[in-house]
Amino acid sequence: MNNKWDRMERELERLKSDNLFRRMTVFESPQTSQVKVGGQQQHLFSSNSYLDLCCEPKVKEHVRRVLEEYGSGSGGSRLTTGTTSIHAELEDTIAEFKRREAALVFNTGYMANVGILPALAGKGDIIYSDELNHASIIDGCRLSKAELVIYRHNDMADLEKKIKAHPGQKGVIVSDGVFSMDGDIVNLPGLVELANRYGLLSMIDEAHATGVIGDTGRGTEEYYGMEGSVDVLMGTLSKAVGGEGGFVCGSRTLIDYLINKARSFIFSTSLSPATMAADTQGIRMIMEQPQRVQKLQENIRYCCAALNSRGIKAESETAIIPVIIGEEGRAMKVMKLLKERGYYISAIRYPTVARGSARLRLALMSSHTREEMDGLADALKECISLAEYE
Repeated sequence: MNNKWDRMERELERLKSDNLFRRMTVFESPQTSQVKVGGQQQHLFSSNSYLDLCCEPKVKEHVRRVLEEYGSGSGGSRLTTGTTSIHAELEDTIAEFKRREAALVFNTGYMANVGILPALAGKGDIIYSDELNHASIIDGCRLSKAELVIYRHNDMADLEKKIKAHPGQKGVIVSDGVFSMDGDIVNLPGLVELANRYGLLSMIDEAHATGVIGDTGRGTEEYYGMEGSVDVLMGTLSKAVGGEGGFVCGSRTLIDYLINKARSFIFSTSLSPATMAADTQGIRMIMEQPQRVQKLQENIRYCCAALNSRGIKAESETAIIPVIIGEEGRAMKVMKLLKERGYYISAIRYPTVARGSARLRLALMSSHTREEMDGLADALKECISLAEYE
């Protein structure tokens, strides 16, 4: 009799031999610039909590008050019993921050994308998607019954060529605002111009842009001085905002349509009021304290300069600074050596990135000090060199 687990066990062994096996790391402290892992203190350079708001005292105090009043759960989906005044307050706050008519909150950014895209495009439509878009966008495209057309990364000439190959067909152009593995920024002027010229919806995923780029952290549109230009502005609350959840904002028509059509919204129990309260307070702090965003942007410039001065190529305008290592096993060795020196950085490997382009994905916080960034740059130079000869 065949062992029903054989196939899984063989695949796990293959992943291990290819240096692609993944394990979870248990953190024994709050998510901030210094953490405790395995009983050891580590400088954390892998967190998406870019503005270090997860442990902000004002956020925690607001959550305590809401938890005391509303309890720990929501009790149902948003269209039955799961919407409270705290949920409505968050959506109003998001709309104000993003300067839109309305907003809608989903349980995660992933759930937002797999709900929004199938709602906006179906059979007979086309979704034009950047080749480096996040997995949640890819899966949202797959769940729709629309034809999927992939265009070369940030290549507006290739995008237009592919749009022209499908004359008159309705659909969506979708792209990350800040790309999660390379840290580069979408060519928003080009994308919006093409969408408007050919009658397509424009959709931007602001997950790694919100709270990071633009003078006050409002994201990709503010970075380009194009507020209000994108039809569908999606993002997450789990990164710079420091909480949990996904969102979409735009016109009242868009939001009403998604409330009625986005299955991941309709059929999910909503997040708790306490979680919504954390998100609301996090956004308020970004609006009230733009100096946090400015400090993060200053850290980005300083860290790139520190790395380059040590012969490590680094270029980014966002909190994501990729250091390309190449071979997966070597990237894992560098990561291990860095952790031994007290620097926690994740190695990113296939299938998240292409084979042979494994990298260390540095993620900066506004609270990182220059001493920490210099220490990281020194350690990284040493560890890359050591891994080459091990």
